[in-house]
Amino acid sequence: MQATHHYSQEYINHLTPQDVAALARRLEEDDYDTPFAALEDWHLLRSIAFQRPELVEPYLYLLDLEAFDES
Repeated sequence: MQATHHYSQEYINHLTPQDVAALARRLEEDDYDTPFAALEDWHLLRSIAFQRPELVEPYLYLLDLEAFDES
């Protein structure tokens, strides 16, 4: 069963650039106790990217959101 990750608009609105930098640093260092903890941070960064893209712009490389050509 796959969990659905949802972060409220209010939660995302209260994040600061420093919060997002700390999140990105954790993802870059990849020092998590479980793979699920890393995935949780990745989902949070992805949610921020959709709701407040200006905060995530320097860290887009962590999301690997490139469009794939499947033709």
